[in-house]
Amino acid sequence: NTLDTIIWMVESKRTAQVVDLVRALSRFFRISLSKGEDWISVGEEFEHVASYLAIQKIRYRDILDYQIDLDDAILPATILKLTLQPLVENSLYHGIKNKRTGGMIQVRGRCQDDAFIHIEIVDNGMGMTAERLAEVRTALLHDEPGASEGGYGLLNVNQRVRLYYGQRYGLAIASEHGGGTTVSLTIPLRRPPGRSPEKADFDPKI
Repeated sequence: NTLDTIIWMVESKRTAQVVDLVRALSRFFRISLSKGEDWISVGEEFEHVASYLAIQKIRYRDILDYQIDLDDAILPATILKLTLQPLVENSLYHGIKNKRTGGMIQVRGRCQDDAFIHIEIVDNGMGMTAERLAEVRTALLHDEPGASEGGYGLLNVNQRVRLYYGQRYGLAIASEHGGGTTVSLTIPLRRPPGRSPEKADFDPKI
């Protein structure tokens, strides 16, 4: 779909947008590969999300906007690669696209007690009914496949987080039908040796 969009833009002579889209796509794939590493910096993980959202904003410019708010203190910390992008994708495809106008996705990352990283993906999409929310929470709690039926990627991310960080960690979801959804994740703050916040690089305006 993204390549089709690039072709359409080239044919329409929208050169500047083509450059922006190709740059975002290049960053997205570079971080996705990450030389085969499973762990990357939080700054790189958020850059990956920013690249994904930049691509989707060009494709869905009439219905999507986004904000990224990141605490500099967690930039050099490590995180399991591809933890956040599936959650953002879920917000887009199951929340914002159904809203059809005025969609907003906010991605936030904070340091808690100098020991944890707290991340939230907040959207103002269609949200879930109370019944559906209860089903998703139960499925995530027990690693049941039902969570993936209405939220692509949630179950997979939850399982990976529990596998790598421990059973005490995992996704938490709050949602209101017609009022949007918030997916929260808290993981241990792990700083690699020899890294400091000023050595990390992240620009949310990709």
